[in-house]
Amino acid sequence: MTVGDEAWGEWLRNSPSASELSLWWQQASERIRQVGRDAYGERLAALLSAASPRDCAAAGMGCTRRLDRACHGPSVCRQDPAGPSGAEEATGLTREGPVPGACGGFHGFWTDFEFHVWFGGPGDRHRAVLWHDMAASVVRLWVDGAVVGAGVFLDSYAHWVGGRFLVVEAAGPDDHPRQSYGPGRPGSGIVSVLIHDAAQGSTRTLVPEDHEMWTAPQVVLAGESLRVYATREARDADTPDRVLPAGPPARHS
Repeated sequence: MTVGDEAWGEWLRNSPSASELSLWWQQASERIRQVGRDAYGERLAALLSAASPRDCAAAGMGCTRRLDRACHGPSVCRQDPAGPSGAEEATGLTREGPVPGACGGFHGFWTDFEFHVWFGGPGDRHRAVLWHDMAASVVRLWVDGAVVGAGVFLDSYAHWVGGRFLVVEAAGPDDHPRQSYGPGRPGSGIVSVLIHDAAQGSTRTLVPEDHEMWTAPQVVLAGESLRVYATREARDADTPDRVLPAGPPARHS
């Protein structure tokens, strides 16, 4: 374990979910040899889907503040949040520590695979877990423990909009007139957008039309609508390509 602070040691002793997550994460190579790569990914995704931000911090995963190192502020981050821990929704930014309740996102990197978990919604109700197997060129996504986007070539980064909608870029259409291919994108220069509504448990993948140049698409929640922009510049100018109904949240959200 890379976190030597006694504060997280105490958390691990008192949180079975954090303790098991720590073992599966810190002993990745051994676990993969025991159960196989796919089974390891499935199990780690299940553990992350049930974990709290403080469980992830205690397990030694990188956080929003520093993706490449474990939490260095346990005296603050292990404290209970002073208010609803989804407060970052107002700014659209992922919560960054040191902060009571820990960061709003955690990340883990090995030589040929990586894992990410992003928390969203009031009280960190929702969890998006992404597994990127570089060796197999596979990206898998779970939201609240359920597989999302199966069969879609997803990017390896996602973010929450309004704590309810998870947004991920996906490979764009091959026949788009401005399509191009290169490194650093989910397979293409013109991309599609996957939007998962965690409140309703529904997913839609938006594919750009020939006139829509989605090179860096932005999704903004404005009242009861989702506004989709082709680029950051289009967002700043408030010239959306599409305006979609957000729909009412489920009663429990």
